[in-house]
Amino acid sequence: MTTAQAEIPELGYLAWAREVRSLAAECNAVILAHSYQVPWIQEVAHFTGDSLELSRRAAATDAEVIVFCGVHFMAETAKILSPDRTVLIPDMDAGCSLADSITGAQLRAWKDEHPGAVVVAYVNTSAEVKAESDYCCTSANAVQVVQAIPAGKEILFLPDMFLAAHVERQTGRKLEVWMGECHVHAGIEPADLEDRLAEFPDAELMIHPECGCASHAVWMASSGMLPANRTHVLSTSGMLRRAAATDARRVIVATETGLIHRLRVAQPEREFIAANEAAICRYMKMITPDKLLDSLRLNIHEVTVDRDVADRARLAIERMIAIG
Repeated sequence: MTTAQAEIPELGYLAWAREVRSLAAECNAVILAHSYQVPWIQEVAHFTGDSLELSRRAAATDAEVIVFCGVHFMAETAKILSPDRTVLIPDMDAGCSLADSITGAQLRAWKDEHPGAVVVAYVNTSAEVKAESDYCCTSANAVQVVQAIPAGKEILFLPDMFLAAHVERQTGRKLEVWMGECHVHAGIEPADLEDRLAEFPDAELMIHPECGCASHAVWMASSGMLPANRTHVLSTSGMLRRAAATDARRVIVATETGLIHRLRVAQPEREFIAANEAAICRYMKMITPDKLLDSLRLNIHEVTVDRDVADRARLAIERMIAIG
């Protein structure tokens, strides 16, 4: 819990958590937190998960208010799925470099160049981009989404080029790819994996497909430079499942460092080591414990989505959830 402790010097965790949960109960609110949030927020949330898990929670909730501790596109997705609920985000400026890499206008122009193509948009996109898409996907189900599209159909995959490369490897299909990237995952390099493995030679490797090193890691594993039986390219939820199944004592984790807390809580008997300690999303960390408290106290930072945009985007998101 020490990461967030300095952010609320006047309160201990238990007092803060009691107040957050009390306020949430008073306004019939559910708190959803992404796995990259600071530990205090992960612990106080009613549900913590990846984008797909939280999308399902948002669609199924009976709460009147959804407080989304994540980045803006996630809160937009919750509003699209629960249009009659109030959706709050503790900091309206919590954005996403990957989502910002493509606009609705850019996607429309790209579609004009590829008439008849099927558009698959990573969930890390704005509502406007989702509204121009046929399917959404997350890192957990991107392969299944592409496999659900009839063979021979041209696919525009956006905006993450590294996730696209992973999908191409897994499906054997050639995609038209938008050349965007997550600045955090792109910064995790093959040298980080090699350095960590040199320090911990018995460790297992878990690598998020958004990472710039993912394709190179697969090649390194196939060539014997990394241990093939201990190198896994996995979504956030896949990492949690693998961590529960492995018999490795140490695991090197190549993703945003916020997931390390959740892994350690779930599997305290294992040692989880960040591949790159600097892999920290400043946007995720903009959601601080005191901002969450203020959002609940003052009912502030409501996220809205234009009804027409939401109606068009909802189909693509619901297709994502239905595929699993």
